[in-house]
Amino acid sequence: MARPDFLIAGVPKAGTSALHAALAPHPQLYLSAVKEPKFFLTDGPPPRHGGPGDVQTYQEHVWRREDYEALFAPAPPGALTGEATPFYLHDLDAHERIAKLLPDVRLILVLRDPVDRAHSNWAHLFGAGLEPEADFLRAVELEQRRKAAGWAPFWHYTDLGLYGSQLEHLLRHVPRERVLLLRYRDLRDDPAGTLDRVCAFLGVETGRLRAAPPDNVRPFVADTPANAAIRLALRTGARIGHRFPRPVRKVFRTPLLNLLHRGHQSRPFVTPAQRAALLPRFADEIRKLEDVSGESYADWLSLEHASRYRP
Repeated sequence: MARPDFLIAGVPKAGTSALHAALAPHPQLYLSAVKEPKFFLTDGPPPRHGGPGDVQTYQEHVWRREDYEALFAPAPPGALTGEATPFYLHDLDAHERIAKLLPDVRLILVLRDPVDRAHSNWAHLFGAGLEPEADFLRAVELEQRRKAAGWAPFWHYTDLGLYGSQLEHLLRHVPRERVLLLRYRDLRDDPAGTLDRVCAFLGVETGRLRAAPPDNVRPFVADTPANAAIRLALRTGARIGHRFPRPVRKVFRTPLLNLLHRGHQSRPFVTPAQRAALLPRFADEIRKLEDVSGESYADWLSLEHASRYRP
């Protein structure tokens, strides 16, 4: 049966889509046409309820084993196969599923400053019209309530950044030498060098790949009364859209998104006040990540740290 040799397993809003696209042209690699099959996130069918838009996303999960293995069947003979689902690191149950089905798999993790990652996550959903809360820190405070209500992991702004505990758990199931840790900023600043690291880790020819495409970034939108009304309409559609075929959903959703994104603003940076409020949530996790990984992430612990990367 065709199964992946490697997984881009983390994390959301850290360039996994760009890495997937950058690796795809390599003649010795085959990346699944479905970028996020999410196969290892469940033992069976995905959930049937969640936050705005979640059920539509669940409908796209490739959860049957025969369908998942079919994703890699077109690979050329001898090519290494892989897929990118950035939620695998966050989902602790997925670690055991991966190790059981893919005992020799290699895992690639792209990590990003967890405060910046959380802010980018919120901005993505706000720009899509799905996040009802226009205040980032208020949205973070709603996280536990949303989790209890069954909202999907993409709404878990801070939990997705608990890398230390997640990596510690992962390494109970997968040897450290089969896990490659990358930094988001390195993928952006030195794509050729970072892609060579990935290729060397996978055991394929280096020097073949020179660039990573830009991130898939939704425009940011101003919090105006008119935009609030459009966002409400988008959330309403997202809650019932799973009842209709995708072409029908697109007919209604696309004009609303175009209207929402008219004259869009650049995404804001994390403010010093926001960073000061959130960094204590991550400080112990960052230290644990350093202990577990053997690598330094001390710059993430600085209150003066300001990312240049807004996507």
